[in-house]
Order: sequence, then structure tokens, then C-alpha cells
Amino acid sequence: MSDLQRKILKNKLPPASPRHLGEIRGDTSKRLTRMRDYTPLSWDSYFEKRLDVHAGEGNIFRVYTAGNSGPLLLLLHGGGYSGLSWALFCSEIVKMVECQVAAIDLRGHGETTTSNDDDLSAETLAKDVGDVLQAMYEDEEPPPVVLIGHSMGGALAVHTAYSEYISSIIGLVVIDVVEGTAMDALQSMQSVLRGRPTLFSSLEKAIEWCIRSGQVRNLESARISMPGQLKSVLAGAPATSILKDGEIPEHCSNILQTQTILEEKEDGIQFQQDNNDSVTTSHSPDEVFKTPHQTSESTHYTWRIDLSKTEKYWAGWFKGLSSMFLSCSPPKMLLLAGIDRLDKDLTIGQMQGKFQMQVLPQCGHAVHEDVPDKVAEAIATFMVRHRFTSPTSDFSWTFPAC
Repeated sequence: MSDLQRKILKNKLPPASPRHLGEIRGDTSKRLTRMRDYTPLSWDSYFEKRLDVHAGEGNIFRVYTAGNSGPLLLLLHGGGYSGLSWALFCSEIVKMVECQVAAIDLRGHGETTTSNDDDLSAETLAKDVGDVLQAMYEDEEPPPVVLIGHSMGGALAVHTAYSEYISSIIGLVVIDVVEGTAMDALQSMQSVLRGRPTLFSSLEKAIEWCIRSGQVRNLESARISMPGQLKSVLAGAPATSILKDGEIPEHCSNILQTQTILEEKEDGIQFQQDNNDSVTTSHSPDEVFKTPHQTSESTHYTWRIDLSKTEKYWAGWFKGLSSMFLSCSPPKMLLLAGIDRLDKDLTIGQMQGKFQMQVLPQCGHAVHEDVPDKVAEAIATFMVRHRFTSPTSDFSWTFPAC
């Protein structure tokens, strides 16, 4: 900008604001600090029961449930997640319509233990879902089932419905997984997994990473779901097993502080917050998420499942998914985070009215965690439209007459 331009603009522009909040008070050493709570949350604020379901020899599946009437929403999480990723969605959907919910920790995930955690083939996982439902209702007829899955769980929901492992399925909902996009993404998946931290010095640090990396954009959801993805390095036990009902462990009792600095630094790191604002922090990655030689062995955590070792099963989850989805007879719904995820077969099927599709923008891949209220409303409307259930008295005005 020339001197002449500066002189012209000088009297037109408002005075520049001080770079630090402290300068307003005459103290340049002070910085604006924002308090954010990254302490983990307990399951019992969102679900009514936590069951250990024995399904098959040596297999004990952790299942979180709520509700006692209406159709059963059987919820299948994505790869690496756990049933706790559905916590906020469940608390919303049971308020909107008469229904029951059951969120399963799939084989090799969460607090489920099986005789062979390494077998994550689509056939084995789909059979597991059928076995769990049968074991849950061993002495009675299971209720009508709406099968709902996210990512890998969405593919698994399709495999389960297509293979008819469950005879009482009345609806199928798949969240943000499409064959074409998924198959293309597999080429770079190992690189993505290598880019994640291998260890976390505390559950709080893990939850902080979950938000800052953009894996989940909803802080409350990250606080309940992230511990379900981790295990203690020393004990080998799932991180959620140390969370007593309604209590937080002592080493997780302190609230982390996120420092928001009103000055851009060349060596700073940009992180995306859940409220879509940008924060610059002077912390380096190793300071925030400690590397192995920096961590205390008494508290650090690693991933519950090593997804990089499951590569041989990836293609089997997604190959042929579109045709199987379209051939399933129950009413179907596809929830996406972006319209660009549709492949050719689904585009044609959608134009032919073979399934209902809804796009929920301004959210990431973990759609049901980022915007659980919008996902619950979309699925509740789908269920009421097909007369699977009726709205609760508090939400009857929300749904159009059918």
C-alpha cells in the first residue's frame, strides 16, 4: 500500500484494536483464556441400562439400552468407535417418538469381548448382530427392528438386512457411507490412520484431540464417546471400565484450559473448534498429545482397536454395498453429510424413489455425533411417515399428518 493510500484510509478506518486483551488494561503479559471442559462423561446420563449379552461361546457383547415400548432401533457404530457414539442421538430420539434403542459395542470394539476379536469380516459382524438380538429376546418375540448404522456400521446394517439374519427388520437407515466413496477412500486410509496420535497422556487429552482434529465437532458427544475408543496401555482394559457410574476418576478431575491468543504466531497451530471458530495455540503437538517417551505409564491410553491391522476386511465391508442396499425390501433412508458422496447406482436409485435421502450440511463424517438432534428428527420423521411408530405427546406438532 502506498503512502498516499495510507493517508486516505487513515481517517476512514477505525483505530486498530490492541493485539492482546491485556493491552486494554495496560498489561501486555495477560492473554485471553477460554475454559473448556474435556472431562469424560458417564454412559448413565444418556442410557437406562448397560447389558452384557452372551451371544455365542465366549462372546459377551456390551449393549446400551433405553426405552421399553415401540420398535427397537438397533444401532451399529463405525469402525473404531463404540456404542457410546450414539449417546446424544438416543437421548433425543426417545423424546420424539415411542421407541426403544439398543447400541451395541461390535466385536473388537468398546467393552465387548469375544473368542476371536480379530475376525472383523462382514459376514461375522452381521451374524453377531443377529445373535445379539436373539440373545436379548431369548424367551420372547423381538420387537420390530429399525436397523441404523454409521460408516462401517452402515455397511454392516446393509449386510445384516441383506443376509436376513434378522427377520423382524421394518426399516433400514444408513448414515454417511456410500460404496463408491468408501472404496476410493480405502487407498489413503492407512495414511490417515498413521496420522493419528498413538498414545494419549490422559482421557482429557484424548477428548481434546478428538475435538481439535475435527473427528467430532460436538464437545458433549466427544466427552461421552471418545473414552469408548481407547484402552489403558498397562491394564489393557477399555478406558470406559475405569469410569464408575456417574463418577469421574481422580486423574481426570481437572478441567483443561484452552488458551485463545488474539495474536497470530508463525509457529502456532490452527485448530477448528466445535463452534466453528478458529483458535491459534502456541502449544506444539508433542506438548498437547504426548509421544511415548514423554508419557507416564500409569495413565496413558491407546486405541482400543488397531484399525490398520483390519485392512484385509475393508473391501469386504463396502464392495457391492449399493446394489445390496437397493435390493433390501424394507423402507430405506440414506443420511449424508454431503451430496457429492452419492455414486452412480445410488443416484439412479434415488431418482427412481427406491429410498429416501437427506443431506445434513455443516457437519463432519460423524453426523450423528455432530448434529444428534437433526439426525434424530430426520429418523423420527422417517419412522412416523412409514407408520412404524407415533410421536410422543411433546413432539406431535413437529410431524406432518400421515
